[in-house]
Amino acid sequence: MLMAVAAAFVHLAQLGVAGPPPAWAGLQLGLDVVLFIICVMAGRVVPMFTNNAVPGAAAGREPWLEKAALGSALLLLAADVVGLKAAPLAVVASAACVAHSVRWLLWRPWRTHKVPLVWVLHLAYLWVPVHLALRACAELGLVTSSSAVHALTVGAAGGLIIGMMTRTARGHTGRPMRADRFDTSCYWLVLASGLVRVVVPLLAPGLLLVAVEVSAALWSGGFGLYAVRYWPVLTRARLDGKPG
Repeated sequence: MLMAVAAAFVHLAQLGVAGPPPAWAGLQLGLDVVLFIICVMAGRVVPMFTNNAVPGAAAGREPWLEKAALGSALLLLAADVVGLKAAPLAVVASAACVAHSVRWLLWRPWRTHKVPLVWVLHLAYLWVPVHLALRACAELGLVTSSSAVHALTVGAAGGLIIGMMTRTARGHTGRPMRADRFDTSCYWLVLASGLVRVVVPLLAPGLLLVAVEVSAALWSGGFGLYAVRYWPVLTRARLDGKPG
């Protein structure tokens, strides 16, 4: 419903309907909803997958920190709805960045380096605090807002999507829950896409167009490789003979 409201703002602006909110408010609301969904779902599955796949990982969750992390994401959404800008919004984004950074550290990401099916989720979620830090910097005029947007969309969303797509494809077709070289290549291509799109323009603004093109090629390569690899998997019966 929130996404529908956000989309309505954009359409009303394009139709020339006068009055608030402007189209940018709809776009930002949509991005904030995506951020909140990512935070909720990752908090449910990443620690669980980590502890199931990595013996002794001890990925933890603190109830007060979960409330603070999710609450900060909702607070940021509310701040955008009311049009908070500049330093006040930077404070909100910075507080959210701290909460999500601590949350990520409690999941013990460094203990997952031998399990690609898990570390891809950790690396993807790391883009959430990066997104929040860049949002704060953008409000202070230190970076462009585009950097924050792409940290969330290409980095966090893209990385989590490719990670979960390979996991669910394997799990729901009766295959071993181990990433092979094709899966790992998909992960690196998509994660590298986010890195190029966000970092290169920050370091060398003149290379923005090149960064966009390279990032698009990496992104397309990652998901294209997934399509080629999993077409025969998803169009055949499960290996274990079960329905589905």
